[in-house]
Amino acid sequence: MLGLDGLRGLAALYVVLFHCWLYTFPGYPDSSAPPWLEGLMFGRLAVVFFLVLSGFSLAISPARHGWRSGGVSQFLSRRAWRILPPYWAALTMSLAISWSLVPASHSGSPTGTSILVYGLVAQDILTAPTPNGAFWSIGVEAELYLLFPLLLLIRRRSSAAVLVACVTLPVIARGLMAAGASPVEGDNWLAPHLAPVFVAGLVGAGIVVASDRVRSLPWGRFAVLAALPVLALSVIQGSVWTVNHYFWIDLAISPAMAMLLAAVATGRPAILVRLLTTRPIRSLGSFSYSLYLIHLPIVMTVIRRVAPHFVSPGLPVFWFTLIVALPVSVLGAWLFSKIFEIPFKRNRSWRSLIEVLPRGRLRTGAGLPR
Repeated sequence: MLGLDGLRGLAALYVVLFHCWLYTFPGYPDSSAPPWLEGLMFGRLAVVFFLVLSGFSLAISPARHGWRSGGVSQFLSRRAWRILPPYWAALTMSLAISWSLVPASHSGSPTGTSILVYGLVAQDILTAPTPNGAFWSIGVEAELYLLFPLLLLIRRRSSAAVLVACVTLPVIARGLMAAGASPVEGDNWLAPHLAPVFVAGLVGAGIVVASDRVRSLPWGRFAVLAALPVLALSVIQGSVWTVNHYFWIDLAISPAMAMLLAAVATGRPAILVRLLTTRPIRSLGSFSYSLYLIHLPIVMTVIRRVAPHFVSPGLPVFWFTLIVALPVSVLGAWLFSKIFEIPFKRNRSWRSLIEVLPRGRLRTGAGLPR
């Protein structure tokens, strides 16, 4: 839909900048970065935005057809076809880089167990050394895809309020029962916590098909008003407090994200939609999934293997990484998408894919998985 691909691209680009910041300055969440760079600390929220956007994008078509998905098996097979080929290609690349150049971001070098766990996209359920620290969200998203038909069923047979209550209230109850009402998160089992943000996107999609009166409401302004207190609190309290309270911040920020998506999808504010539909941003959105998948091994290789030979630690490494890793990641993702992402988006079966390959008619497409 108009503007959504641009949002995907900008969110993916922000995640790249976040990782340039994160791995340049040690001590996260008590980062040693200059204070003026603290605006880059919200990488987690960019991924939460992807989950809201995923629920929103997937629900638009069902919302137009009485909240019906068109068949569970068909939906899941389409998701697998769209998501898995580029993911498995990025997994292979990440394993090669982890073993030959630089270990991945958590728990040292990947093992045989890592191949099994990440190959089955089970990283949110089982623990293994990761080949790519960005892959955690792919495991969460895969579980939410399995849940999506049930969420649509609840929405179809009841209401948006009932759906939100069914998914969100148990999560809030779990949070309140934790020590200090602040649950400590590990590296997996995040899907139950993040299901409400996915549902926020699903419910927000209903605005696109609502009455003209509802569609004409100033959803962009509502989004700003809802987001400002959350973001201001995070900036004032700092990165340590923010990381320790992501459980609540994720839930608090997701309605604002859903309202922003509704605003853009209904063409407002016009100046933002025009920006998001400019050729560079629209193009970035066309390979944003690939950018998300492959950027982190590139960023870490530059920071830990290349930069130390040319610049001193700290801010010089950060600038060096922006100059080198950022364009390499973007260009690499564009090339990667041409081979491993776009062909699977434009061709819905092995037969059509094989038929188009010899004639060289692979065409470009747009967007993160939706």
